[in-house]
Amino acid sequence: MGGDTISRERNKLVTTEWTRIDTFFVSHGERCAAWLYLPDNVTTPPVVIMAHGFAGERAFGLEPFAERFANAGVSVFLFDYRNFGDSSGEPRNLVDPFRHLQDWRAAIAHVRAMKSVDTGRIALWGTSFSGGHVIMAAATDGGIRAICAQIPFVDPISSFRSVGIKFIIKGAVFGTWDLIKSAFGLPPFSIPIVASPETFAALNTPDSFRGYTRLIPEGASWQNICPARIFVTMSFYHPIHYAPKVRCPALIIMADQDNLIDPRAVLKTSQKMSKAKLIRFPVGHFDIYTGEIFEKVVHKEILFLKEHLL
Repeated sequence: MGGDTISRERNKLVTTEWTRIDTFFVSHGERCAAWLYLPDNVTTPPVVIMAHGFAGERAFGLEPFAERFANAGVSVFLFDYRNFGDSSGEPRNLVDPFRHLQDWRAAIAHVRAMKSVDTGRIALWGTSFSGGHVIMAAATDGGIRAICAQIPFVDPISSFRSVGIKFIIKGAVFGTWDLIKSAFGLPPFSIPIVASPETFAALNTPDSFRGYTRLIPEGASWQNICPARIFVTMSFYHPIHYAPKVRCPALIIMADQDNLIDPRAVLKTSQKMSKAKLIRFPVGHFDIYTGEIFEKVVHKEILFLKEHLL
């Protein structure tokens, strides 16, 4: 927690250092749930907009990042995509990078209409799958002041290359079948989001199940399934191609031992940006979110946000 809790209400959490307010915005007719963190004693602070990675919800390990940023004097707008968490939309857990980008644009437009933050100082923060989203969003929005992209998904080709041909064929078959069912208005054909290597899932590298599930808070209603069409839609999603169009400062956090996202693709993406700063850690994909590595990562991100927002 950012400070000692002095008040807890249904729609507001107040600490000695910041206030968190439940709020929402609308994206393509659906209500997207969000938390707005406002640092105490700061008038119209800059703001960083945040959302999670692959099939994640805002409560899955992102609150500690948001709280640290708010402690540093930066407002935070942390949201759930449509079809996830407390947001509306069906089918649930629909992972679609192009829909997610629509939600990012809607969130940015919503924040720009707010009076409680400085809308001229907006940064974007993404992790894993959403690390690619913030690259794409900044490439097409010249008003973004800075981005943080940690362990970002940037290239499906490099990811598919690491999983093997059997996985690719199975994913393509399942994904196509799900799209066919969707076209006829039928319930989705779903697959596990995360599993151990012997089970087919969207994420089934050796450290995926333990790393992912330890981020999920106890009592969460989240279900470990998502529509299989992601295997098709993801193949058309290439944030790396948009990297040269990112003109704002960018902080890229890379995990050298990442077995989910190819570190070489992350390195190549950072080299395509004119104002990118790459920081490497000798860890795996999910080590970023907890413990000593989290402390080091969030410290670097706070320094970066202060430099470019404050």
